[in-house]
Formats: sequence, structure tokens, C-alpha cells
Amino acid sequence: MSDRDQLKAIVEGLLFAAGEEGLSPKEIGDIIGLNKNEVDLLIHDLRVDWKEQNRGVQIVKVAQVYQMTTLPEHRQYFEQLAHSPHRSQLSRASLETLAIIAYRQPITRVEIEEVRGVKSDRILQQLQRKGLIRDVGRAEGVGRPILYGTSKDFLDYFGLNHIDELPPPDSIFNWQEWEQDRSDLFQRLGMGSAQSEEESSSDQMEETTDASEVVTS
Repeated sequence: MSDRDQLKAIVEGLLFAAGEEGLSPKEIGDIIGLNKNEVDLLIHDLRVDWKEQNRGVQIVKVAQVYQMTTLPEHRQYFEQLAHSPHRSQLSRASLETLAIIAYRQPITRVEIEEVRGVKSDRILQQLQRKGLIRDVGRAEGVGRPILYGTSKDFLDYFGLNHIDELPPPDSIFNWQEWEQDRSDLFQRLGMGSAQSEEESSSDQMEETTDASEVVTS
């Protein structure tokens, strides 16, 4: 592998790890030791490579930040994935994250993680695939992180006409005592009793993964 191919592989990994937050040319350059123009040329080469290889992902530039995304022409397949029966029920971790966004929107990933105490990248991606949350802008400051908010599908999912119909947050659960009050959250947000039963093994694995990320981060 040539030095340039190795750099492209590194950049691909960096963009994958950055997720929807993306990375600016300067951030990439600071990591791999290139200036902005060199980074832009490297990204251009990656884009050409992926197009020639018919890859299922692409690199886009939004607000001066590079992000790895899926191809728009494949949207129907991602919609089928999001609405497949075995993915229709929200896990406890997903509900917790969704509640935080609903009551504190617009909110950044870092702010969500400060409340939850664990990494939330994967859950945010899942909620976006389900169409329950959306990007509503970017916060001021370093990196201009994405601001998340709820979507129309969120209202439909919980049978609400407007976000103002959510009950007061302090009547649902104590942010620091989620375990104690989670059943009340299920009930007040319109979830059926069947959905508040014991989590499936996959959901338990999700929570274990989140906890392990806190230890290693």
C-alpha cells in the first residue's frame, strides 16, 4: 500500500469514527499532518475511488465539515430497515435518549451524553433511521456540533398533535433516577404495557455496550 493509499484509509476510518458530527479539513489535517488543501485533495480522491468502486457510502461537505453518509438513491432500503417489524420497538436506551431530546431540544450529542452518562452515537443513528429525530441546525463553538430535535414522526409515534402536549418532565421521571421511573415514562408517553416488559437480549447487549464505552472512554 502506498503512503497516499494509507492516508486515504486513515481518513476513511476517521470519518467513520466521527459519525454524523463529521470532521473539518483542519481537524483531519491536524491528525494526519497535512494542510487544508492537501486534505481537500485527499478527500476528492476518496470520493472518486468510492464512485468508481460503486461503494454504498459517500463523503459530503456540510457547513465546512466532511461527513460519511449513505447514498440518497438507496433511501428506500434504509426506510425498510427502519420500519422492519423487529426494529419497531424502542429499547430502554433509545427511549431515554429520545426523552432527553424531546424535553431539551435543540441539543447536541455531547449534552445528551452528559445527561445519560454514556456514549450515545449509535442510539442517535438508530433514532434518525427510525425518523424520530432530525438535525435542526448546528451549535456555535468549536466544530459546530449538530443540534438534534424531534420530528413529525415522533409526534405520530406517540400520538401527539404538538410537542407542547408532552407532560411536564418532572412528572415523568427524575433525570438521575431513570431506573426507578422508567415504567411511568412508558405509560405517560403512550407506550403499551407490552412494550414496557423485560428488554430483549439485543437491548440488554446495547446497554452493556454503552456501559463499557464509559469505562473505556
